[in-house]
Amino acid sequence: MHNTHPNKLPASVRESVGLLARPFARTCLLLLALASPFTAFAQGTPLLSPFSSAPGQQPPAPWRVVGIPGGKIALTTFTLTSMEGSTVLKLEATNAYGNLVHALAPNAVSARPMLSWRWRLDAALPLADLRTRKGDDSALKVCLLFDVPLERLGLVERNLLRLARAVSAEALPSATLCYVWDDKLAPETLLHNAYTGRVRMIVAEGKGQALGQWQSQARDVAADFQKAFDEESSSLPPLTAVLVGADSDNTGGHSVGFMGDVLLTP
Repeated sequence: MHNTHPNKLPASVRESVGLLARPFARTCLLLLALASPFTAFAQGTPLLSPFSSAPGQQPPAPWRVVGIPGGKIALTTFTLTSMEGSTVLKLEATNAYGNLVHALAPNAVSARPMLSWRWRLDAALPLADLRTRKGDDSALKVCLLFDVPLERLGLVERNLLRLARAVSAEALPSATLCYVWDDKLAPETLLHNAYTGRVRMIVAEGKGQALGQWQSQARDVAADFQKAFDEESSSLPPLTAVLVGADSDNTGGHSVGFMGDVLLTP
């Protein structure tokens, strides 16, 4: 699918967002950049379209590029390239934000799915600090979007999410779990996004990991979700989408990373 700029919000929605407190406005926009519309799927196809068998330089459908609504922040670029005899995805962010989102069919996975991939970071973000708002950038990430029933959320987060959904008219994810490559935090560090507790992160590759080398990951999704959202759900909620991404808009930096096929085993 060709890289396309996201649709701009209607003027009334942009005005509504502008009336919100700045942290919540950023949260609303962040969740919009994670949203994924329903896509029709053919039976018997892989849960996630592989990059390795796609022709040309554009990620295969139904992968689609999503950025911050409004078009004021440049999009991360996602291009297929040949490396060491394989076709892989190159993610490059220069003062940019972007996600490559793959929607999933309803009930596509079981209660104990496995997620695996290989990735490589060539240029990190020296000013990034995921613990702060001004440093909230990630050079490489893989995220899972979930539909947690609203009644399982705390009162404040439940009402904020309802407001965000009303303002955006989008089915925003109620929980997002991201695996990040971070060169400052220890592996397996768990932290909340600096803007919203609806996005939580596990450092999959951490401090001391060499750049320019392929690393492989295999994750037990249910175990990781319970680790990150234990107070909300004892079982895995519906998984609606998977995304890969990179962003450097908060620090104004430049990152380069690569991603092999992302495999989701039901």
